[in-house]
Amino acid sequence: MHAGVENFVIVDRKTVGASFAAWPDETKFITPSFPSNSIGMLDLNSIAIGISPAFSMRVEHPTGAEYAEHLQGIAEFFELPLKENTEVKNIEKKNDIFTVNTNEGILKSKFVIWSAGEYQYPNLKGFNGSELCRHTSTVSRYSDLEGDDFLIIGGYESGIDAAVHLSNLDKKIRLFDMNAPWLEETSDPSVSLSTFSFERMDNPMFEKNTKLFPNTPVKSVTHQDGVYVLKTADGQTFSTPNQPLLAGGFTGSHKFVSHLFDMREDGFPVINDSDESTTTQGMYLCGPSVRHDGHIFCFIFKYRQRFAIVAQAIAESMDIPTDEFVEAYKSWGMYLDDLSCCGQECLTC
Repeated sequence: MHAGVENFVIVDRKTVGASFAAWPDETKFITPSFPSNSIGMLDLNSIAIGISPAFSMRVEHPTGAEYAEHLQGIAEFFELPLKENTEVKNIEKKNDIFTVNTNEGILKSKFVIWSAGEYQYPNLKGFNGSELCRHTSTVSRYSDLEGDDFLIIGGYESGIDAAVHLSNLDKKIRLFDMNAPWLEETSDPSVSLSTFSFERMDNPMFEKNTKLFPNTPVKSVTHQDGVYVLKTADGQTFSTPNQPLLAGGFTGSHKFVSHLFDMREDGFPVINDSDESTTTQGMYLCGPSVRHDGHIFCFIFKYRQRFAIVAQAIAESMDIPTDEFVEAYKSWGMYLDDLSCCGQECLTC
């Protein structure tokens, strides 16, 4: 809209904010919100200029349900053209036109922006017996989980979040990670844990109830006679009567459009400087699957910096002037085209 492109539609397989609404009830944003727009610093959890979730919701760390409601409010305010409960079956391109087949009919366009996220596509693989575990994305409320002894596989944000909530309920937790995100000496939250997670790990209940197993890959999980047995790559064995929780991340929605992109060695799409497919002109990528070299854009405050890049590319291909639009987005830190500044670490003092 701000770029001057008026003929567009937003297709959603469910409803606006559905992935956030599906979070466990206790899970909150690890990035803090603060109404700092008045001094020219956009709220970290905002996806639009002039919008502050902190101001509208009056919370610093919103829940998924709260943020979903916030997104719905934005859609209503900007009167965005939505096609909800519309599932894309496949996308093909012929003669410079994309055909998007959905359960509600066929859509045609010269441009497609794929921004279907990843939360609804959990990674259920990684070791023998992983299908016996329960992915954390399927948990509606941690307080509803029965049992007092849990094994958690995965020690990044989702795994630590699960351990925090269960330990606060006085459950015993053993958490395994093939690496050790809580020991990473980097200020990049795409690699190490957030300060919000470190702060909660410092809680006496977490220290009392949670035992961490860093650099301990899981080899297998089996289930027999009502007991789950977890074996690690170094030969250790652990058991519990409760279904282990899998916090192994997500496969992402980009797998559904892999035929329209080349793929990197890490499985993410190859994109050019405008986040456009290098093999299919007019096919763009937005959201947490965006990768440039070693830079990971997996948080809102990161990938929102690329929205205007895509909008500018599409607008300019339609001969729409973009100078004012780009300048406005640059002034709010919503336009990152110089990736040489990425990866700057914080000082240790």
